[in-house]
Amino acid sequence: MPFILFFDQISNTDVAVVGGKNASLGEMYQNLSAQGIRVPFGFATTAHAYQTFLTENKLTQPLTQLLSTLDYDDVNSLADVAKKIRSLILSVPLPKTLTDTITQGYRTLSAHYNLQNIDVAVRSSATAEDLPDASFAGQQESFLNISGEERLIEHVHRCYASLYTDRAISYRHRNGFDHMQVSLCVGIQKMVRSDQASSGVMFTIDPDSGSDSLIIINSTWGLGENIVGGKINPDEFIVFKPTLNTHTTILKRTLGSKLLQMIYDPNDLSRTLNIDTPVSLQEQFCLNDEEVMTLARNGLTIEQHYSTLAGSQTPMDIEWAKDALDGQLYIVQARPETVQSRKEDSFVLLTYKFDTLPLNKILLTGTAVGNKIAHGRVRVIHDISEFHLFQEGEILVTDNTDPDWEPVMKKASALITNRGGRTCHAAIIAREIGVSAIVGTTDATTQLLDGQEVTISCAQGETGYIYEGIIPYHVDSLDLSDCGEPKTRLYLNIGDPQNAFHSAQLPNHGVGLARMEFIINNTIKAHPLALIDIFEGKRPKGCEEIHALMHGYDTPKEFFQKKIMEGVGTICATFYPKPVIVRTSDFKTNEYRHMIGGEAYEEHEENPMIGFRGASRYNSQLYKKAFEWECEALRMVRDEMGLNNMQLMLPFVRTPQEGRDAIAIMNTQGLVQGVNDLKIYAMCEIPSNVILADEFLKIFDGYSIGSNDLTQLTLGVDRDSAQVASIFDERNEAVKRMIKMAIDACQKEGKYIGICGQAPSDYPEITRFLVEAGIDSISLNPDSIVKTWKHVVELENSLT
Repeated sequence: MPFILFFDQISNTDVAVVGGKNASLGEMYQNLSAQGIRVPFGFATTAHAYQTFLTENKLTQPLTQLLSTLDYDDVNSLADVAKKIRSLILSVPLPKTLTDTITQGYRTLSAHYNLQNIDVAVRSSATAEDLPDASFAGQQESFLNISGEERLIEHVHRCYASLYTDRAISYRHRNGFDHMQVSLCVGIQKMVRSDQASSGVMFTIDPDSGSDSLIIINSTWGLGENIVGGKINPDEFIVFKPTLNTHTTILKRTLGSKLLQMIYDPNDLSRTLNIDTPVSLQEQFCLNDEEVMTLARNGLTIEQHYSTLAGSQTPMDIEWAKDALDGQLYIVQARPETVQSRKEDSFVLLTYKFDTLPLNKILLTGTAVGNKIAHGRVRVIHDISEFHLFQEGEILVTDNTDPDWEPVMKKASALITNRGGRTCHAAIIAREIGVSAIVGTTDATTQLLDGQEVTISCAQGETGYIYEGIIPYHVDSLDLSDCGEPKTRLYLNIGDPQNAFHSAQLPNHGVGLARMEFIINNTIKAHPLALIDIFEGKRPKGCEEIHALMHGYDTPKEFFQKKIMEGVGTICATFYPKPVIVRTSDFKTNEYRHMIGGEAYEEHEENPMIGFRGASRYNSQLYKKAFEWECEALRMVRDEMGLNNMQLMLPFVRTPQEGRDAIAIMNTQGLVQGVNDLKIYAMCEIPSNVILADEFLKIFDGYSIGSNDLTQLTLGVDRDSAQVASIFDERNEAVKRMIKMAIDACQKEGKYIGICGQAPSDYPEITRFLVEAGIDSISLNPDSIVKTWKHVVELENSLT
């Protein structure tokens, strides 16, 4: 066997020869270069080279002896034995035949690029690594920007020693690998000059929700070790996979702080160092949309290739880098994802919930890893020398972790870090061992104290919350194995895009009400008219705060529209290709006033519920421009993102003419009924909608009954008034007659009729009434969908 093999001599079947990482690089270099995947050229030392090193230095027996003394549950014993083994390996030389061969390979690689002493990355690659059931992420050492023959040999030697880091020994033991059966190979690959550009990590599956329709991309300025090492909070892009080959399907852009930037040391270009990232770069995304889509398409190509090789769906964990010299994006590593892809299909959905709505003080927030809740006492650990202080079941709080921390992470009830994103090594290992984590909190190590009782929640979407004190919680277990299939379509009401992926796991036929208000209030936060004024060169009240929200976006219009596209697009993509009915924004004046800059644009109204809202607002000269921006963003969700499962619904349309006028505005922004199967519905929530249903249904493609407002206006009850709250009841006969009239009118005209109010979620008798009346769909809150689903199946069976 040779001591080295170049990438054009290696394929994915050579894991036992050159290690998982190198085998994958060779596979891509040979088979995917023609499809546009750029892999820097290089070579790998072989397992035979490593075994020769052990044999010539007679290391096998002393290594076996040292390992036999190890207590794997004792972090001190682990550290002591690992250090002795590494020292032993470094105390003996590499065989001259091996160093000569590596040197010749290095010269050949330099000549390939017409360079002398080419800069290379020197990466460890074990023969038990990057396997479908074990990632070995970061278990051995890698070294960047190595130049010169002597330094290359030195770092190959250091890679050999890193087979016995504390973390690598612990990881192999936990995953059942025999230490002496694992060989260490080394990949020597041309460096990509990302020190002057950007780099990062990409997953072709959502590592938290397990959705295989998503691609997650993290990026930072400079070399990518800061992401995988969890030292910075990176930018994040979420891309929708099914339509990415034909559309720009970026569902979400999150601007990370990126406080550090790893570059070449200007005093010694053979070394790297971290510097503070300039504020101007912190406030910019590292990638533009075109680059995000190029990476995502590369990721899909790689996933499809490896899935073909495996004979089954194989999501990938990929590292990438942008070269500042040629501006190209390169793939520098790819391995199978090992957490979500290993999960077996389950018909039981586990949902972590607090017993009551938590009122405890929120101490910190960060990025949630997983979807569980945990509580316990805090233990702040600053470095590995303090591992002995950590007690089983405590919550581990630290600045950031690397895989060396895996032995202590296994003992923790949860993990909290100052830095890191969803794709850092800490997050990957936390998922593998089943520990909930909140990363990127910024200052947990100074805000939390040893012994302090806290509760962490990863069950409230992408944001993780750290609460003061112990908060009781429980785990709901839903059996989805035998729900049946109702004839009546049962949809979900969705407000927060962060919760969409969890809700989509419930039985459903789509989304009957996607609320725009949550997206605007929680991601845009500024009054739309304030954004328009800034766009037109004015300085409204709150403009400085609004400018801070807009970091990463060129204009207020781009900020407003991309945030809408991301929120609505996330919901539509989650349920794709099922229908998603999006209700255009329906804030009342009092709600708009609370937005940043809102007081300047909203008058005080005595009863905002029946005030300046819905179609009246859209058609007014005061607000028309903002509605046009909103419509343009919604058109882009359908046309540019390819999410044509999105249908639209207008709220609070008082008269048929209001409906015509609003639709005319929508038409000017490219939202035309019937084009690309677009349907525009109206909320049926005003008595005039029922009384004049024949006129309204000439304009709209159907109705969705808003039982809350319809009840309020039918009974003349202010639903926010405690004095008359007892009269507000959707089961009132007058309300039921209004609902029945609306259903009959739609059926007569052959138009869609559904309901998206609260009543069916609260009252089974209303559900029965609706099914017997022949309604097309019922849209429910996620917490009542399974119960109602089973109830409707039983009810329909009893009626046949």
